[in-house]
Amino acid sequence: MSDPIENGMACLDGLYLVDKGKPACLIYALDPKQLEIWKQANSGQHLAWVETTNFKASANEVLLLPDSAGGLSAVLLGLGRKADPFALAVLPRKLPPGHYRLDNSCPADVAKMAPLAWALGHYRFTAYRSHAGATANNAKAEELARLVVPAEADIAAMTRMNRAVFLARNLINTPAEDMGPDALHQVMQSLADTHGADFSAIVGDDLLAENYPMIHAVGRAAAQAPRLLDVRWGRQDAPRVTLVGKGVCFDTGGLNLKTGNYMDLMKKDMGGAALCIALADAIMAANMDVRLRVLVGAVENAIGPGAFRPGDVLASRNGMSVEIGNTDAEGRLVLADMLAEADSEQPEIMVDFATLTGAARVAMGPEVIPFYTHDDALAEDIMQAGAGVHDPMWRMPLWPGYDGWLDSQIADVSHIGSSPMGGSITAALFLARFVKATPSWMHVDVYAWNAKSRPGRPVGGEAQSIRAVLQVLEQRFGNGGNG
Repeated sequence: MSDPIENGMACLDGLYLVDKGKPACLIYALDPKQLEIWKQANSGQHLAWVETTNFKASANEVLLLPDSAGGLSAVLLGLGRKADPFALAVLPRKLPPGHYRLDNSCPADVAKMAPLAWALGHYRFTAYRSHAGATANNAKAEELARLVVPAEADIAAMTRMNRAVFLARNLINTPAEDMGPDALHQVMQSLADTHGADFSAIVGDDLLAENYPMIHAVGRAAAQAPRLLDVRWGRQDAPRVTLVGKGVCFDTGGLNLKTGNYMDLMKKDMGGAALCIALADAIMAANMDVRLRVLVGAVENAIGPGAFRPGDVLASRNGMSVEIGNTDAEGRLVLADMLAEADSEQPEIMVDFATLTGAARVAMGPEVIPFYTHDDALAEDIMQAGAGVHDPMWRMPLWPGYDGWLDSQIADVSHIGSSPMGGSITAALFLARFVKATPSWMHVDVYAWNAKSRPGRPVGGEAQSIRAVLQVLEQRFGNGGNG
């Protein structure tokens, strides 16, 4: 088996060429109406070939137009009646090696997302396939279809973002057997080593000694010890940005055991940690002028003699006692201890990512990601950024009327709501109790998975929300300063 983390990263090098006016094969991205305009402007063998093949410009339809010498003259890409901004992702695996350029008539959204879509079209997770399958992701630059980008394009920034998406997907797609707490520990260590950051870990019973009792409780029944993983990077007096990730490497549901159909995707329950790691990689690679901290609680919610139970009352890092209503709502317990620690430093921005509730999927489906914050300005920035980079996010309310649903008769708070309704909101309200000093905190209830295949987004792990968050961070803090 190839390295499940680096698998497919090699093809990120050499995907683009800066436009220097040299010849390149034209790509015409066309909806049915634009196709009719194209037909009127063309004649001869190309028009005949379009008619012969019955090309209709339907979504994801591709037609290669030959030249008189038997080579490739141009490419027609169908957009259908409503263009997918990532439409170009269908092309890289269908085109022969060479240089390609988008025609100027391409719709603005498709042109804007073309570099990312081009990279996503190369993505495959082949770590567990035979050598023949695995090598498909490791092509050399001269073997790739390469996209010509404008002279002013920032190829380094494009590559950082592509790497972040690939990294998050690879981490999420890796089975729990190879991506348990021990492996996630190594990933965080590697992240720190790559960027010259400081790394520390609190493992096993040391979590109790260091006052992270809920992280310990969730993971103590597993064969691999629970742990808090902590990366710090950047100059000490730079603006503080803290990322917090739920790293439940597999979730059985604990003693409230999940049924099989709800357990089969639980390797992705560390998706929040994967997003944190990928986003942190992009921030540090960009040399953003921030004091970055990344906290990941790496645990497995397993069944065993040490498993925590419904009805237990747990201590927490900030001193609140927490009554357990259901052991399958474990992620918020792990997050709560980390949020209390992160909050003690009062960062300028604190974002936690977690595959937290099925209620979020009921409300938003798998593609739109709900987030919660008290900071109206941050919320507006995130909404605008998500729309601009086609990383859809939607603000949900920290509705105070539901806060009483977390009341407990025997503890300071119950960790699940007393009503079956509003589950994503009550989960966020629970987390909010552990954030006292940081006005710009945001909780992201992410799915981290593509439920259906679309151009550049195959079924499997997905890097949702990090492109929007990265854009906001770049707008606020810029790049440079940590050289």
